Amino acid sequence: MRTPETRYASSGELSIAYQVVGDGDVDIVYVPGWVSHVEMQWEPSPAVGFIDGLSRIGRVVTFDKRGTGLSDRSLGAGSLDERMDDVRAVMDAAGVERAALVGMSEGGPLSMLFAATYPDRVERLVLYASFARAVSGPDYPHGVSPEFAHTFADAIAALWGTGEILAANAPDSPPGVDALASAGRFERSASTPGVAAAIMRANIDIDVRDILPTIGVPALVLHCDRDPFISVEHSRYLATHIPGATYVELEGDFHVSWRPERYAPALEAIEEFLTGTAHAREPDRVLKTILFTDIVDSTPTAARLGDASWRQVLDAHDEVIRREVLRFRGTEISTTGDGFLVAFDGPARAIRCAHAIVAAVAATGVHVRAGVHAGECEVRGDDLAGMAIHIGARVSARAGTDEVLVSSTVRDLVAGSGLAFEDRGEHELKGVPGLWRLLQALPG
Repeated sequence: MRTPETRYASSGELSIAYQVVGDGDVDIVYVPGWVSHVEMQWEPSPAVGFIDGLSRIGRVVTFDKRGTGLSDRSLGAGSLDERMDDVRAVMDAAGVERAALVGMSEGGPLSMLFAATYPDRVERLVLYASFARAVSGPDYPHGVSPEFAHTFADAIAALWGTGEILAANAPDSPPGVDALASAGRFERSASTPGVAAAIMRANIDIDVRDILPTIGVPALVLHCDRDPFISVEHSRYLATHIPGATYVELEGDFHVSWRPERYAPALEAIEEFLTGTAHAREPDRVLKTILFTDIVDSTPTAARLGDASWRQVLDAHDEVIRREVLRFRGTEISTTGDGFLVAFDGPARAIRCAHAIVAAVAATGVHVRAGVHAGECEVRGDDLAGMAIHIGARVSARAGTDEVLVSSTVRDLVAGSGLAFEDRGEHELKGVPGLWRLLQALPG
């Protein structure tokens, strides 16, 4: 098999390696699992049968996530919203405006977040052997225990490069293939031991359950019933919580396979799903991260300063905030006199912008509080509406002077970002049902 040409897309400071294979009418962006290598995947590997099968359905764009394969590794594996930037960069470089997104295993959470955030770029969503949350918890019994996940990450660091890790995930090598040797070469080429273990540890923190109801594109969820690596219960959960999702449970005892023929049932289901007629429309609901800021004690400060001086303070405040919003690629939605409502495509960027605003505004002599929440918003021209806006405002109101307070939804979406949080307990938010866990985002 001839290896497709490897090209590079620029995503900020990084270069992301990608390939284009196939020439069908459907554009498909394949989001790989844990680690990948766009050139070695065409040698005997558990990836080749699946990607080759996709290329017979449509024009496939496949890439190495930052930190892996032939992509830049200088800034690590990145957070989910940074990796969303990489997907957009690859799509732009490959000339793909709108595509079917196929997320394999660990590539699934990124694909779900991307589909909810950029429904105008995603025609359909396919999730294969994936999950919304990798580890179990009091309200999610399906994953492995956190203790086991950390032990497994330690084993990765110790055994990476021997082939034992990847070979264990795909133990069905065909005759004539030395699975251990091939897997070892792939491991050494795809990642370093430290990065491979770090990605696995980041998976422990991934939790995109809160955004599943916001996915508005047609979705197909597939999983083998006896998958030994990721339980089928994960995909059953996805299919139940993604609105209108189609679920196909396949017979099989593998997560990934060296044998291309074993992917045939999944590829048949994907082809039927992707080649059906889809109704493209402008999205009226979209996932956004919402940042609210407002000046602390604005009314007594204005009374103390007088109208003219207060106007000067507000002008300096507005200039500082707009500068930081532009720097962190946010979109100003509205102002409230002494505060701002800003929307972001990713939660980590919103938090970093909030901290930058707090520090920069303090230099002007006033202080602000900030609140961050992620949720589905209703698009009304240049404005946003919906419950996520109300929640964001209530979170901000709970923040103290110079604090950045976030909802637990935001905390769960920034795995791998390096951001740290302090639990502030559960709170009632005025006009919002239920109790909400809030956390202070600590300055980096």
